[in-house]
Amino acid sequence: MIAMILAAGRGERLKPLTDTTPKALVEVRGQSLLEWHLEKMHDAGIRDVVINLGWLGEKIVERVGSGSGYGLSVVFSPEGDNVLETGGGIHNALPLLGDKPFLVMNADIYTDMPIPKVKLEDQSMGHLVLVPTPDYRDHGDFDLDDGIVRNGDSPALTFSGVSVYRPEFFDACEPGRFSIVPMLRRAADARQIQGSLYEGQWADIGTTERLATLNQ
Repeated sequence: MIAMILAAGRGERLKPLTDTTPKALVEVRGQSLLEWHLEKMHDAGIRDVVINLGWLGEKIVERVGSGSGYGLSVVFSPEGDNVLETGGGIHNALPLLGDKPFLVMNADIYTDMPIPKVKLEDQSMGHLVLVPTPDYRDHGDFDLDDGIVRNGDSPALTFSGVSVYRPEFFDACEPGRFSIVPMLRRAADARQIQGSLYEGQWADIGTTERLATLNQ
């Protein structure tokens, strides 16, 4: 399986740290988030990784290079100053992701979650790993019903930022900047998204306060 790490974001809420460091290279417990993910992917048997680039992307290229230092083959999907968000970033990288289901991981999470081993059912366009909604959030994103992700009025679970998609999920998309969330909502309504719940360590490194808590 090919994996993609979404690493193009600006990290506004992590300023001033992200004024000079791309969010993916912010360190947690002595190592950058990106390198935690690369090691996890290697340990899971993944060898091909795509990383999209935006703000300070050249620093990610300098750090990771070809990926050989991590036992991986890494290629980059540059977006320049026009960061394409989640959906647009994945769509832009499709030529690098092959014709089989691929893994996507947000760079700005820290977790001990194992890389999910997923078998997509014929009618499924993807698989989302969900986590219990953290205290700092007012509400979750989705519910899980017998392994199927669904929308709800008061969703209890939060999307972890770890997922698997079929390339065909993006067939109707046009190039450009867009979020994947509306696509996931529609697919959940159509019962086309599988899901699983992970209850181990997981944190969204969205603010300096959360980062500080992890590094205590």
